[in-house]
Amino acid sequence: MANVGPRWTTAATQKGDIVVQEKIRKEMTPEQVQELDDLFARARVAQRVIETYDQARVDRLCQAVAWAVANTTTFHRLVKMGIEESGLGDYASRMNKRMKIRGVLRDALRQPSVGVIEEDPERGIVKYGKPAGLIGCIVPTTNPDLTPAGNAIYAIKARDVVIFSPHPRSKDTTFETVRLMREALEAEGAPADILQCITRPSLLVSQELMRRSDLVIATGGQALVRQAYSSGKPAYGVGAGNATEFLDETADIKATATNCMLSKTSDFGSGCSADGNVLVPRGRYDDMLDALAEVGGYRASEEERARLGSVMWDAEGHRLADTVAISPQKLAEAAGFTIPDEAKFVFVEGDGIGEEHNFCKEKLTTLLAVHAYDGTFEDGVDLALQLYEVGGKGHSCGIASTDDAHIDYFGRMMPVSRIMVNQPNSRANAGAFNNGMPMTSSMGCGTWGGNIISENVSLKHYMNTTWVSRKIPVDRPSDAELFGDFYDPAMEPDGEAKPTDAAVTVS
Repeated sequence: MANVGPRWTTAATQKGDIVVQEKIRKEMTPEQVQELDDLFARARVAQRVIETYDQARVDRLCQAVAWAVANTTTFHRLVKMGIEESGLGDYASRMNKRMKIRGVLRDALRQPSVGVIEEDPERGIVKYGKPAGLIGCIVPTTNPDLTPAGNAIYAIKARDVVIFSPHPRSKDTTFETVRLMREALEAEGAPADILQCITRPSLLVSQELMRRSDLVIATGGQALVRQAYSSGKPAYGVGAGNATEFLDETADIKATATNCMLSKTSDFGSGCSADGNVLVPRGRYDDMLDALAEVGGYRASEEERARLGSVMWDAEGHRLADTVAISPQKLAEAAGFTIPDEAKFVFVEGDGIGEEHNFCKEKLTTLLAVHAYDGTFEDGVDLALQLYEVGGKGHSCGIASTDDAHIDYFGRMMPVSRIMVNQPNSRANAGAFNNGMPMTSSMGCGTWGGNIISENVSLKHYMNTTWVSRKIPVDRPSDAELFGDFYDPAMEPDGEAKPTDAAVTVS
């Protein structure tokens, strides 16, 4: 298609705080400054092209870039590259993430994004999809391949352009992933610069990228997310995770243990959604411990638990990076003991819930803590609430139950954005082919987690929307209907208030 049509976006993002800009630029290397300048210049050119594409064109480009990285042969190479480069993650389970790319593509293809995207004749509303513009995407070291692919599919569908900032520890893998998608764009006659990647990443470069972009999508630690929200640009970030599985008296113990294993072992527990804790009724506690052992868990002794604690947290309770996302065997080795080769994860008995108890916090590795609760189901929920006050509020939890009343109560009480019922958290809450959660690699955690949304970041978050409104028959209930028992006609001496054009027009 010819490069014609309306300009949906502008270079308004270039008008940032000059003082901040100059400070950051002075601290960056000349090469980093030049690279960013070049990337933004090329992105704006590509932006003016992609914003003219019709629906069929962007859908085909989404398919092209997805296949370029999600086919088994290529993804195998990217996964191997990422694990070798970062030293983090598990090959077998990370390969499953190519299915997540398929899920994102499925969701993207099923939704309109160009022209009219929704009509509501009864309300006289027509909505039009428009690009968000230039997106700065911050890529985590644990997902150097999946995150760029998922971001790219949604961004292209929305007719955006993207500049990726990789984590320095896995930058080559991210760069290769983006290179493959750029080749796919070129093969389809589209500008490769729709997708670009920083080759000299640093914290300062990421900050400057976020400051210049029209929209920021940041996946990473809390410090990064806070920087995204302080960039002065609209931003989607994620809160800290500490996924917990909660069991009631009706839970299927064996099935729940399997779900916990699947969630805990996925990519060596690197994700925020990987189960960190299990809360079990006291009367079923021993059965759960036995079930976890049956599905491949190694039960650490009290002495081994103490050793694990010393290599996972420092004296102030801060998580140590050396034991993040490693195999259970390496985790045990770091703690000074050995476990069988066939062990899939390590579990410990919880030593309490509170800031002073590290094992109830986010772990980001192949270790699970099991806690018993006494009393009623409601007492157990109270304990779960205490746990989320320590960490992970806003993110996710799961419940194992067949009692609909319990599930409803849990849904009403828990301060999280996602609750998975009888499912493995890390394989379900970011979308799965057997649930209705939107497919994503980024999850908002609401105001609980310091985020603007409490949803899975998906296509609608990559778009602007124009609402076109037409007049409809008057839809105004009577005052008696509106105010109910509070309505007193005696307080309206001139009769019920009647709208005028001036009264109902809102500027």
